[in-house]
Amino acid sequence: MDSLLIITCVQHIEKDGIYYAYGPYVREMNLWIQSKEVVTVLAPVVHTKSPGKIDIAYSHPNLRFRAVPAYHVQSWPARFCAIWQVPLILFKMALEMSKASQIHIRIPGNMGLLGMFVQVLFPNKPKVIKYAGNWDSESSQPLTFKIQRNIANSTFLTKNSKVLVYGNWPDSSSNVVPLFTASYRAIEAKPVAKSPLGEKVKLAFVGAIYSGKNPETGIHLSRLLKDRGIDFEFTYCGDGVMREEMEKLSQELGVSEQVVFLGNVTADDIKRILGESHFLIFISRTEGWPKAVAEAMFWGCVPFTSAVSCVPEMVGRNQERGVLLENDPAKILSAMLPFLEDEELYLKTSRQAMEWSREFTLEKFQEEIAKLG
Repeated sequence: MDSLLIITCVQHIEKDGIYYAYGPYVREMNLWIQSKEVVTVLAPVVHTKSPGKIDIAYSHPNLRFRAVPAYHVQSWPARFCAIWQVPLILFKMALEMSKASQIHIRIPGNMGLLGMFVQVLFPNKPKVIKYAGNWDSESSQPLTFKIQRNIANSTFLTKNSKVLVYGNWPDSSSNVVPLFTASYRAIEAKPVAKSPLGEKVKLAFVGAIYSGKNPETGIHLSRLLKDRGIDFEFTYCGDGVMREEMEKLSQELGVSEQVVFLGNVTADDIKRILGESHFLIFISRTEGWPKAVAEAMFWGCVPFTSAVSCVPEMVGRNQERGVLLENDPAKILSAMLPFLEDEELYLKTSRQAMEWSREFTLEKFQEEIAKLG
């Protein structure tokens, strides 16, 4: 029997026997699992809340779920709990790996860390290991992320494996296979007509609102735009621990009328908002293949983003499809002014971003998955 085991730290929600999780993740996994007879997911699950707008369900007729605790070690009480949680998780992982004909591990993450240790015991099992973070060994990352990267990259510890990473990196072993990810099908590539920049500049932020994404940058940029007398609106799509703080900051800086916080929205809302927006402001500290950037480019929304992971490859080494910047609102404004002064420059960059991103469709992603077996 062709059975696939998925190990992930993504939190799932169970409702009426159906399992939901973060939409972009499940949309990708539904492509991985469609040709498998049996699929087992080993991951944390909650039964006490309903799926949100951003969550979608797995689509497979024979999906089994093995719930494990969502352990962490960020506090002393959590560390004491982990003393009994981790052995239980390790036992479940080993048991499920022994049953599966193929193993799929999502790293980096807490579950992935344990999964990478356990998979060493199964050298003959075919494995696909998806490294969804920044594979750059020179980047600043938590020690646990580096441990997972090193185990995955080691041909001694990790055998019979294809490690999927974003971008091309010189220190990668023969385990490593460069890959991309995708959000849209080719049929969704509709024409985009942007409103003139001279009427109103439309900016967007898409993602979780927490410190790693530097969401405050857009608020400070908004203040600078207002000081220059530029008519604009800034839409935040996403939620997170800093949302209330960001709303308060927008009020303190006097831009609350121009800045809108929508919270988590549907995939269709994202398409509409990015299609209407001129610029994405996304100065994240670390990424793998940032879907916010790829999706913005798909809809001709020029990204102003940070040079992390494979992002320079996405926007072009000469920045012909976007702008690479540090977290400095004044420099972001300076880089934006040439576009505001030259509509043709903006339209050319928007078009090149769109053409590049639309090469990476779900159909092409599915073709690459099929090659992996």
